[in-house]
Amino acid sequence: MQPDRDGIKAALRAKVIELAKALDMDASDVADDDILPATGLLDSAAILELVVWYEQRYGLRLSQDEINIDNLGSINAMADFLLAKKRGSTAPANAGGS
Repeated sequence: MQPDRDGIKAALRAKVIELAKALDMDASDVADDDILPATGLLDSAAILELVVWYEQRYGLRLSQDEINIDNLGSINAMADFLLAKKRGSTAPANAGGS
């Protein structure tokens, strides 16, 4: 079953808020397109914790080159990347053709 994008975003937002709160920051108004490292809401340890949580929660194994701003920089990016990974892992790769 395909994960629900809105559910993924809600879980990501809740985790960002939780991690920010541990740093005495209020992330309740974080937007889906905010670049998380640029917001100042999370320090490098919290960002790493978010990535580890993301891998564990959604059963992902991220390669080093997948850990970047384009894939994991915002709530929307993380949700879109997850859905793309899940589609890729359940559907055969397009081997070309007509």
